[in-house]
Amino acid sequence: MVQTDERRSTDMRLKRGTISRLAGARAIGQSPVRMPALAVVLAAGFSAVGTPSAMAQATGAPAVTAAPSADAIKQREQELEATRAQQKSAAELQEKLKADIAAIGQDRGKLNQQLIDIAARVRGVEAQLADAEARLRPLDAREQQIRGSLDSRRSEIVEVLAALQRVGRRAPPALLVRPEDALQSLRTAMLLGSVVPEMRDRAEKLVADLGELVSLRKSISAERDRMAADRDKLKEDQTRLASLVDERQRQQSSVEKDMAAEGARAIALSRQVDSLQGLIAKMEQDLKSAAKAAEVASLRGTPAPPNGKPNLAALKDPGRLSPAIAFASAKGLFALPVNGTKIRDFGGSDGVGGVEKGISLATRSGAQVTTPCDGWVVYAGPFRSYGQLLILNAGGGYHVLIAGMERISVNIGQFVLTGEPVATMGSTSRVASILAANVSQPVLYIEFRKDGTPIDPGPWWAANEGEKVRG
Repeated sequence: MVQTDERRSTDMRLKRGTISRLAGARAIGQSPVRMPALAVVLAAGFSAVGTPSAMAQATGAPAVTAAPSADAIKQREQELEATRAQQKSAAELQEKLKADIAAIGQDRGKLNQQLIDIAARVRGVEAQLADAEARLRPLDAREQQIRGSLDSRRSEIVEVLAALQRVGRRAPPALLVRPEDALQSLRTAMLLGSVVPEMRDRAEKLVADLGELVSLRKSISAERDRMAADRDKLKEDQTRLASLVDERQRQQSSVEKDMAAEGARAIALSRQVDSLQGLIAKMEQDLKSAAKAAEVASLRGTPAPPNGKPNLAALKDPGRLSPAIAFASAKGLFALPVNGTKIRDFGGSDGVGGVEKGISLATRSGAQVTTPCDGWVVYAGPFRSYGQLLILNAGGGYHVLIAGMERISVNIGQFVLTGEPVATMGSTSRVASILAANVSQPVLYIEFRKDGTPIDPGPWWAANEGEKVRG
């Protein structure tokens, strides 16, 4: 009986000793597991999101699939409600568009003005998105750089935090939340003056990096919020523009009953020629609608500018049926047909041993293409290595060729105004010479011709936004 009591007393002492050691380990910030495991967990805190699966991967424990939480269910309900709101908004927009188009009726001038205004808005939002993306690139690069630096100093971070825990004699901070949590812990310890000078220096460096990371995240988040708002605005404007373009072409088709046949004949004729000059000549001689457009251009395409200066006020008439400004007198006034970056210029190498006869602009996917000038469409469709090709007769012997789009939204014989939407870009380059240069993004090719000969379009482009002519 005495031996049994002694055995029980010994067992109780062993248990109390084990509990005491575990409590002591917790008090000084240690863990029953080894320090490398803590480093793995800390790394997960900076590079993962603290999910059960991420923690399981960091510690080597099997992942446990939990039932959806109340917060997750609430989030799904909010997402469903947002989707319903978007659908309702889209339906309301469609109804408003129908009403707007019905109000325009057969008023060609009002329809043209709407098209030009909304196309300008679309291009403005595209430019804002491009600017935001340019601002985000260095921010994203700096964030990755800081993250890489912190990842490379995982052991140092563990050591500093462990020292703070030991000195502070308090429970360790939540390492699996956000950099802000670790940053607050470091700042608190520094304010208490409880870190030795060497440890303080190392902590200050970590504070600086973590502080910059937090600031970068806020900047990136703000930029992305602005971009999301711009994308929503762009989507709505594009929907409105598409409806107006469809209405414009519907009205055009009601005037030209044989448009489909003319388009098919144009494609057939284009297969009979090898050059752009041959195509222009073939269209304006053999195709009825193109020939009519060329004839009208020769009669009305070169209005004499008063006092030798272009009459910019004439551009305000959206119902005009001939160019407001003579092409030759419009130097320094044209806007580029699309937002983009110039990658090839007139007279430079075309990459295949020849010389560039026009300019090439790298664009955004799905970018809006507008006309730089007034003119009559004498060709609209695919042509050899140019992809989708649009040719305008601008009068006075001048032609404007635009190629590389995915879709053209005007018909042969149609008169289009400066700034009017005529096409959209695709997601990749469609011009053979650009493809040969391994440029994967969309590229628009623009060429000016005078009496069949390519000319430098440089003098016609406006130097800045304020000088561009607007419809």
